[in-house]
Amino acid sequence: MSNIRIEKDSMGTMEVPAHALYGATTQRAVLNFPISGYRFSREFIRALGLVKWAAAEANFELGKLDDPRATLIAQAAQEVIDGKLDEHFPIDIFQTGSGTSTNMNANEVIANRCSQIAGKPIGSKEPVHPNDHVNMGQSSNDVIPTAIHIAVGEALRNHLMPALDSLHGALARKATEFWDVIKIGRTHLMDATPIRLGQEFSGYATQIEYAKLRAGNAISAIEELALGGTAVGTGLNCHPEFPGKVMHHLWNRTGIAFREAHNHFEAQAAKDGLVQASGQLKTIAVSLFKIANDIRWISSGPRCGIGEIRLPETQPGSSIMPGKVNPVMSEAMMQVCAQVIGNDATITWAGANGNFDLNVMMPVLAHNILESIRLLANACEIFRTRCVDGIAANVARCNELVEYSMAMVTSLAPIIGYDRAAEIAKESAKTGKTVRELCREKQILPEAELNKALDPVEMTKPGGEGSAGG
Repeated sequence: MSNIRIEKDSMGTMEVPAHALYGATTQRAVLNFPISGYRFSREFIRALGLVKWAAAEANFELGKLDDPRATLIAQAAQEVIDGKLDEHFPIDIFQTGSGTSTNMNANEVIANRCSQIAGKPIGSKEPVHPNDHVNMGQSSNDVIPTAIHIAVGEALRNHLMPALDSLHGALARKATEFWDVIKIGRTHLMDATPIRLGQEFSGYATQIEYAKLRAGNAISAIEELALGGTAVGTGLNCHPEFPGKVMHHLWNRTGIAFREAHNHFEAQAAKDGLVQASGQLKTIAVSLFKIANDIRWISSGPRCGIGEIRLPETQPGSSIMPGKVNPVMSEAMMQVCAQVIGNDATITWAGANGNFDLNVMMPVLAHNILESIRLLANACEIFRTRCVDGIAANVARCNELVEYSMAMVTSLAPIIGYDRAAEIAKESAKTGKTVRELCREKQILPEAELNKALDPVEMTKPGGEGSAGG
């Protein structure tokens, strides 16, 4: 039996692998774009299947498709949604900028699967034609941006937002656990007035609380869908009720309030909503980088650095230094954040390349924004389980550094004056003696008043005497 078959498209005949459900147009793209090996993600292919499924349902309701064909297309599209046909989507991300190759890939796969189900030969285009039936009322120019929005919306809601919610909970629990641990604050990487370890972690928890809101804002930015604009936004060859019916089906299937674009010309010529969504992801990455980097520094040492917290020991840290353990989970998170920030630059340039009536960098935009969501979701979950949940406070080290800090003198300034307090701080730095020791030697204050003024707990309270600017 031959391992190839002959299929035909508008450009002529093409040899196609015999087992493949795709056809001649897809095979041309496979040969044209052997560039990266990157393929559209599972989330995108699922979204593409959802578009074709909803389109078949809508066209049946409008009397444009008969019941047998609509049923076949819906069944085959459901297999695309379920991931059963992913192997038949072989085209590289770096392809035609409209994604036409991948839209036709979906049309051919679904049509050929319909032929299989109906007992017809693959490639016969019977009883379902890839263009006339699967692509009815559609164009690559509105299908691909619609699929991107659906994939991004589902990935944000189903993967990133739950991961952020779990990380927020873990950080909030640590803020409570560490509330009574007093440590030295740091501004400009230098000693500052005391702060509660729980206060620092409450800051991290709030960053992630805001990250959750930003993920929600990203969903809001992509709820308008381009479907119904067809080639250039005019809706040529599309029933006027088609997009509304498709939106209804998509909302029911995804739970996301997808709706027809207010202006189809904007929806197809520009990708501003996706650029906005990526900007929210970049901001989330910036927050996560800050948290991971802080945790890396606070745990540094552990004996010859700051060492105020202990991280879970996840793996050996050196091939030459026995016993060394590194903050690898923070480093992994920081690398993910760097990638997401870089992806945003690509997405920005891709979004800017909307020439006249169509954006022609949609595949790379889709790849990068979905990769950003996937990486952030995975990294948040792993960072939580392998790092944050197991962080412990090194109370003795925190107490030691608080007492040794020159910044303790800050609370004395309102009592003895800034200049005299500065002299004590400089002498502390020069002699190595603590502020408390020097104040006792110089009999700056009676012991009870000195202990009250140098109480680090009081310095962490809002409006306390120890409050000071940077």
